[in-house]
Amino acid sequence: MQLEGTILKMRTVLAEPVQYTLPIGDSQINMNDLIGKEMKMTFTGQINCISCGKLTKTSFGQGFCYNCLQTAPEASESVLRPELSKSHFGMARDMEWAEKHDLINHFVYLAVSSEVKVGVTRMHQIPTRWIDQGASSAIKLAQTPNRHIAGVIEVFLKNHFTDKTNWRAMLKNEVAQNIDLLEEKRKVIELLPAELKKYVDTENEVTSIQYPVQQFPDKIKSIGFDKIPEITGTLLGIKGQYLLLDQDRVLNIRKHNGYFLRVEM
Repeated sequence: MQLEGTILKMRTVLAEPVQYTLPIGDSQINMNDLIGKEMKMTFTGQINCISCGKLTKTSFGQGFCYNCLQTAPEASESVLRPELSKSHFGMARDMEWAEKHDLINHFVYLAVSSEVKVGVTRMHQIPTRWIDQGASSAIKLAQTPNRHIAGVIEVFLKNHFTDKTNWRAMLKNEVAQNIDLLEEKRKVIELLPAELKKYVDTENEVTSIQYPVQQFPDKIKSIGFDKIPEITGTLLGIKGQYLLLDQDRVLNIRKHNGYFLRVEM
C-alpha cells in the first residue's frame, strides 16, 4: 500500500496504549498497525507552510514559511512563552484568533518523564499535549482564565521544576521513579503566593500514559528528511511525536509538518 501527501503531526487518542494516526494529504495512516513492520518514507522535496499553504524552501518553527513565522498568530512568541501573551490587554497579532486560543481556560500541569516538568496547555489540548511530550503521567495543577496568567504561574514554578522535556531520556524510556504526583502538587500549592493559589485546580486525577513500543533505543540516532530524503526501516514503536525505528533511529514527525511524503507500507 502506498499513500502520498503533505503530513502533519500525528493525531492521538488516549488508550492503552495511545492510538496514533498520521495525516497525509486527504488520508490518514493508522500507525499502531505498522509497529513491527517495515515501512518506507520518501521526501519529494516539497514543503508547504502549515499556515498559508504556500511552498517554502525551508520550514521554520515546525512548519511555517518565514513570513508566517513573523506574522501568523499561531507562531507568536506567546505560543512558546505563555507569560508574554498580551491578549488580555487587547494586544495580539490577531485578536480574533487570540479570543479562541489565548482568552480561554488554560491549565498549568505537572508531568513525569525523566523528571517532573511544569507546563501550560489550553483546556482542549488535554491529554494531547501530555502525549506529544512523551509524559508517562500528568496531573492538572491550576486552571486560569487566560494564557498570560498560566504563563506567570509556570515562570514562578521554573525555580523549582524544569519546563523542558529531556527528549533523549524520554525516548530511551528513562522515567523518574517513585514520583507521587499528588504529593508534588501539594508541595507546589504551598509554594504559590496567595494571588496565584486561587487558580489551583481541585481535580486530583493522575493520568497515566502508555505508548505503543516494542523496543526502546539504547542510543539515540536522530534522523530527518532534510539530510536523508528516503528512510526505510522497521517501526519498533511510537512515543511523543517520534517514530522509533530499528538501528536506534528516531524520527521527529512534528518537525516535518508540511513535508510532502510518499509512504509505502
